[in-house]
Amino acid sequence: MLTLKSSREIAAMRKAGLVVWEAHQVAAELVRPGITTGEIDRAVEDFFLQREVVPLFKGVPGKVPFPAVCCMSVNDEVVHGIPGSRVLREGDVISIDTGCRLKGWCGDSAYTHPVGQVAEDVQRLLDCTAGVLQLAIELMGSRNRWGDVAAEMATYVRDCGFTVVENFVGHGIGRNMHEDPQVPNFCSPSFRRNHDFELEPGLVIAVEPMVNMGTKKVRPLADHWTQSTADGQPSAHFEHTVAITEQGPLVLTAAPGADETSAPAGGLAAAGE
Repeated sequence: MLTLKSSREIAAMRKAGLVVWEAHQVAAELVRPGITTGEIDRAVEDFFLQREVVPLFKGVPGKVPFPAVCCMSVNDEVVHGIPGSRVLREGDVISIDTGCRLKGWCGDSAYTHPVGQVAEDVQRLLDCTAGVLQLAIELMGSRNRWGDVAAEMATYVRDCGFTVVENFVGHGIGRNMHEDPQVPNFCSPSFRRNHDFELEPGLVIAVEPMVNMGTKKVRPLADHWTQSTADGQPSAHFEHTVAITEQGPLVLTAAPGADETSAPAGGLAAAGE
């Protein structure tokens, strides 16, 4: 069942979203050749401790509990990468996904960063993925159902020459990180028939397109968490927590003072860094 949020609850979620935005600033300042993914994760964990918030990811149950406060997925890794001793190199891309709970309310977002200079086609992949997130948030202000948004997202990605990951989708969010509904970045006939939902005031969802350069298929790695592209080509991932209000979509994980009725056009600089 969908749980709609009041304006007061959305305001509380905005406070959590701002802490998540700040955490991404901490991470972004550290992304460079020569640093390890574990060092970036430790900096974000220290920041969450300073802000006295609860990290959402660390300890999430699985075959092994997730061991970090961020998912860090490099190059062909799509989602759920585990930070550790891996050293970032010039030309890599890294998706950093993190979230926290503040006074009972959650925020969740992700950005994919280039590490130094990246290949032209890789930059196009990042631009496409950031662009389709922006498109989705804009459409949330003019469409009545998520299926209409998702269909346009898939068309946008296809027109860029890339593929939408279908194994993983966005989600509702509120007091828990994962709530109903499921929020796909594509629209299948079965979703239209059985799972589509209305875009109505009070709805809060995490919109998170994952886009691959090659095949949409993914494969699990041996660590029980990381998901990689099946063909080894790069992937990108951007995410925002977004509320539908009477005035339109409100990006709860946007920069402070940003135009919160629209998504940032690209990376952190566009989000108000």
